[in-house]
Amino acid sequence: MKVHLPANWMPLVFAALLLGAALSQLGAQSKPNNSVQAGSHSDKETDSSETAAHQHEHDGMPGMNMDDDKGNHAQTGAMESMAHGHHMDGAHMRMTPIRSATAEDRSRADEIAATVGRAIEKYRDYRVALADGFHIFAPNLPQAQYHFTNYWNGYLEGFTFDPARPTSLLYKKSSNGYELIGAMYTAPRTASLDELNERVPLGVAHWHQHTNLCMPKRGEAAHADWKKFGLMGSISTESECREAGGRFYPVIFGWMVHVYPFESSPAKTWAQ
Repeated sequence: MKVHLPANWMPLVFAALLLGAALSQLGAQSKPNNSVQAGSHSDKETDSSETAAHQHEHDGMPGMNMDDDKGNHAQTGAMESMAHGHHMDGAHMRMTPIRSATAEDRSRADEIAATVGRAIEKYRDYRVALADGFHIFAPNLPQAQYHFTNYWNGYLEGFTFDPARPTSLLYKKSSNGYELIGAMYTAPRTASLDELNERVPLGVAHWHQHTNLCMPKRGEAAHADWKKFGLMGSISTESECREAGGRFYPVIFGWMVHVYPFESSPAKTWAQ
């Protein structure tokens, strides 16, 4: 299913980009809060050389820079929880509820998988993906699978869904560099279950969202107890985080769903 933007969408998009840049500047000048509201950009640092689409932090795109977390504890937790087969409901992960799959659900899911499979075939050579604007997220962290993210695609996913335009490509390390294994779609963190279902049917796939992150105070990451903090930590409520002197993020990123179109069965294709 491809959802089309109205004819005058381009001016609206660029207006939104300008507004996002202005709000980011204002946010940088203001004092940061201990908790981050959905859609806040206060925890994101932006390189001035990046494109406007990259500068605009899309809440469905897997990317994070939790201030001074030089040990990459937050990123490591994110990578572990985003690994294939590691998605399940828990303190730091929210999954969409199970729905009974209809024949229409299965047919639509098969069509989506076939479409994305054809669209990303050219990216079996990961260098083509890099040349087309995909960026490796946390390349220096050992991962079961690596997300190559296109920030412009992620931005557009906030407005429309195109099965041939995934936000991220999924690779695993190989002797030749990286082997393409799948893709990831994203949706805004505010999307309803019905809106997610319109993109990828909930009777076949389970969207997931990363939640309840507690980070230590700025400047204290190097000496923090990472058994308590981070996406693998024991702290999962705002009150616990406040008692520990941390900063609480109810939701990070937006909704995500993986698809492995080269697998041999629908169960493996939509395994999360």
